[in-house]
Amino acid sequence: MFFRLLRLLLVVIVAVFGQPALEASAQAIGHGSSQLIADQTKAIQDLTTKTDGLEKKLSDPDQDDAGLVDIRLQLEDISRAALNSALAFRQRLTDINNRVEVLGPPPAQGQPAEPVIVSNERSALASEKAQINAVVASAQNLSIRVNGLVDKIAAMRSELFRSVITKHYDLTDALSPQAFSDAHDQFTGLYNAVSSWLSFAVRFKFQAILAATLMALALAAVLLIGGRRLFGRIFEADPTVEDPSYLSRLSVAFWSTLLPTLALGVFFASAVFFFNYYNVLRGDIGTFLNALLTVIGMVFCVNRLTNAALEPRLPNWRLIPVATGPARWLVGLTTAMALVLGFNYFLSVVNEKMGSPLSLTIGRGFVATIIVGVILILMGLLRPFRAADGSWRPWPAWLRFVAIVLGLFTIAAALLGYIGLALFVSFQVVVTGTVLVTAYIGFLSARAIGEEGGFADTSVGRWLSENSSYEDTALDQLGLVVSIAINLMIVVVFLPLILLMWGFQPGDIEAWAYKLATGVTIGSVTISFLGILSGIVVFVIGYFLTRWFQGWLDGSVMARGKVDAGVRNSIRLGVGYAGVAVAGLVGISAAGIDLSNLALVAGALSLGIGFGLQNVVSNFVSGLILLAERPFKVGDWIVAGDVSGTVRKISVRATEIETFQRQAVILPNSNLINNAVGNWTHRNKLGRIDIKVGVAYGSDVKRVHAILADIARAHPMVLKNPEPFVLFANFGPAALEFEIRVFVADIMNGSVVQNDIRFAIFDIFEEEQIEIPSTPRAVVESKKHEAWPIDDDKIEAEFAERERLEAEAAAERERLAKTKRRGRKPDPG
Repeated sequence: MFFRLLRLLLVVIVAVFGQPALEASAQAIGHGSSQLIADQTKAIQDLTTKTDGLEKKLSDPDQDDAGLVDIRLQLEDISRAALNSALAFRQRLTDINNRVEVLGPPPAQGQPAEPVIVSNERSALASEKAQINAVVASAQNLSIRVNGLVDKIAAMRSELFRSVITKHYDLTDALSPQAFSDAHDQFTGLYNAVSSWLSFAVRFKFQAILAATLMALALAAVLLIGGRRLFGRIFEADPTVEDPSYLSRLSVAFWSTLLPTLALGVFFASAVFFFNYYNVLRGDIGTFLNALLTVIGMVFCVNRLTNAALEPRLPNWRLIPVATGPARWLVGLTTAMALVLGFNYFLSVVNEKMGSPLSLTIGRGFVATIIVGVILILMGLLRPFRAADGSWRPWPAWLRFVAIVLGLFTIAAALLGYIGLALFVSFQVVVTGTVLVTAYIGFLSARAIGEEGGFADTSVGRWLSENSSYEDTALDQLGLVVSIAINLMIVVVFLPLILLMWGFQPGDIEAWAYKLATGVTIGSVTISFLGILSGIVVFVIGYFLTRWFQGWLDGSVMARGKVDAGVRNSIRLGVGYAGVAVAGLVGISAAGIDLSNLALVAGALSLGIGFGLQNVVSNFVSGLILLAERPFKVGDWIVAGDVSGTVRKISVRATEIETFQRQAVILPNSNLINNAVGNWTHRNKLGRIDIKVGVAYGSDVKRVHAILADIARAHPMVLKNPEPFVLFANFGPAALEFEIRVFVADIMNGSVVQNDIRFAIFDIFEEEQIEIPSTPRAVVESKKHEAWPIDDDKIEAEFAERERLEAEAAAERERLAKTKRRGRKPDPG
C-alpha cells in the first residue's frame, strides 16, 4: 500500500510541474511517429502495386526462363524493402514499450483514478502502437505474398525446363523439301541484313569501327603480353625440354588454355562494348554478333584445351599418353563437335530473331545432334594407345562405354523426335566437358604446386630462388598460398560457367551470391561467408602491416638511434603482440561477430585456466614481466641452474638460451622468474676472470708473483683499471698455489684471455726453470703367471726390459725425495 501511495504522489508531482514539458514532448514524438507511419505506409502501398504488376506478368504464357528469373529478382528486392519498412519501427516500438513500463499498469477497479495527462498519454501510446502494428502486419503480409510468388516462379521454371527437354517433335516436316526452301530463304534474309548493315557501317561508321577494334585489341594485348611476362615458360611448351615434369605439363596445359581464351574473351567483350558506345550496332546485328563471338570463343577454347592436353606436335608434353596419330584425330573430332554445336547455336539465334518456321528449327537441331552422336561413337571406337608389340589398344572400358552410350543416346533421342533432349545432352558433353576438364587440370596443377618442393620446380619458383633470399621452406609456404589462390580462382571462374551451362540464369547466380554475402541462416545462427572472408582479409592485412611496422621501427628508427639490442628486441616483440591482438579484434569485428558474445567463451577459458592452464598463464605473465622488467636481454650471458649460455630469444611462453656447445635450451619463463638467475652482462660486459696456477715447493715465490703480474699486465685485453692482481692463494699438498685475477671489457672474451695467459705462463716458467708440479699417481701392477719359457731370446729381452723400468722408477723416487728435503723452510707466519 505504501508503494502505491508513493507512486501516486510522484505522478501528481509530474502532472503539476511537468505537464507543459510532457505535452510538448508527446506532441513532438507523436508528430515524428505520424510522419514515419505515413512514409512507410506509402512505401508498402507502392511495393504492393509493383507486386501486382509482376504477378500479372507471371500469367503471360510466352514468358521465358530469363524473364521469370528477372521477375524473381524484382520480387526479392520487394521482400527486402518490405522487411526494411517493418524494421524502421523497431526503435519507436522500443521507446513506446519503455514509456508504458514507466507509466505502469492502469489502476485497478476501486482504486483512485490516475491523472488525466497520464491516461491521455497511455491512450496515445496504445493508439500509436496499434497503428505501427498495422503497418508492420501489412509488411509481413506482403513479404508472405512475395515468398509465395517466388515459390510459384520456381515451379514454373522447373515445368518449363521439363517441357523443353521432354517435348516431342514430328520429323516429317523437318525433313521435307519445304524445310530446305525455308533454309534458303533464311540465309538470304540473313545475308541481306548483314550486307546492308556493313555497307552503312563502312560508309558512315568506319572510323568508329576502327577505333573500337583498336581499343579492344589493345586491351587483349595487355592481358596476353602481361600473362606471358608473368607466367613465362609455363605459358607455352618448350620443345627443347626432353623430359618435362608432370607439374610443368599441367601448368602449360592449364595456362595455355586459360590465358588466350581470356584474352580473346576480353577482345570480344570490349569490341562489343565500344561498338555499342559508338552506336555502330543496330538491334538485330548486335544479337547476331554476340552469338557469333560466343561461338568463336567456345570453339577456340575447346581447340586450345585439346591441343594443350594432347600436344600432337610435342609428344613429350602430352598429358594423356596417346600416340601422335590418334592425338590429331581426337583434336580434329573434338573441334568438329564444338563447331557443329556452335553453328547450331548461332542458327538458333538467327531463327529466333528472324521468326523462322518451327520445321527449320527442328531440322537444324536434328542434323546437329546426329553429327555429334556419330563423333562421340567414333571417339569411343578410336584406338589411341600403342602397345609394346606394336598393336593398338582401345580406351579403358568405362570411358569407351560412356562415349558410345552417349553417342547412341543422342542419335536415338533425335530419331525419336526428342530434339530438345538430344541438343541438351550434346551441348553438355562439349561445353560442360570442356569446362570440367580445364578446371580439373587446374586443380591438379594447384595440388602439384602445393606439394613439398613443387613450387620451387616451377619457373616462377626458380626465378624467386635465384633473385631473392627465399629459402626452400619459404618457397614451400608461398607455393601453398599460390595453390590455395589457384583453387579459389578456379571455383570463382568455373562454377558460374557450369551453372550457366546447365540452364541457370545470371540472376540465379546473383541471388545465390547475395545470400552468401548477406548470410545463410541455420536455426538461430546466421553465417555470412563474405563477412568471414572480410574478417580474414582484415586480419591478414593487419598482420602484415604489424610485421612491416616492426621491421621499420627496428631497422630505421631504433637502429639509427643506437638503441641497445635487448631494448630493441623487447620493443619489437611488444609491438608485434599488440599489433596481432589489435588485428585479431578488428578482424573478428569485421567478420560480424559481436565481441560481447564471447563472454561465455571467456568464462570457460577462465575455468580452464583454473584447472589445466595454470602453467601456461604463469609462463605468459612471466614472459610479459621479463619483457617489461628486462633482468636480462637478448645477447646476455646468463646462468640459470645447470644451464649457462647466451640468450637468443625471449617470447611470452619461454626463453631460448644457446649454450657454448651450440645447444638450444628452451626454459619456461616461470623458471626464470621464480629461481635465481646469474647474468654476466646485466649492466655491462665488464667482468673478472681468475686463472689458477701452482709452482713446486722451493720456487722463488716473489719471482713467481712478479712474473705472473707482468704476464697479466702485458695482455692487450686486460684492463689497466681495475689493475690486474696476483694472489698467493694457498700452500697446497703438492704445490704453492697462485691465482691471477684480471678484468676484461667484454666477459665474452674471457676464454681467449685465459688461454693466452696460460700459454704465456707455460713459456716463461720453462725459460725461468720454474716447475709446475703434478700429483704422482700410484701404479698398480697385477701379477701374472709366467708362461713356460719356450724361447730363450724372448726371455732375455723381457728380463732386460724389467731391469730398465725398475732403474727408472728408483731414479724418480730419489729425485722426489731430494725435492721434499730442499723445500722445507721456516714458516714465515
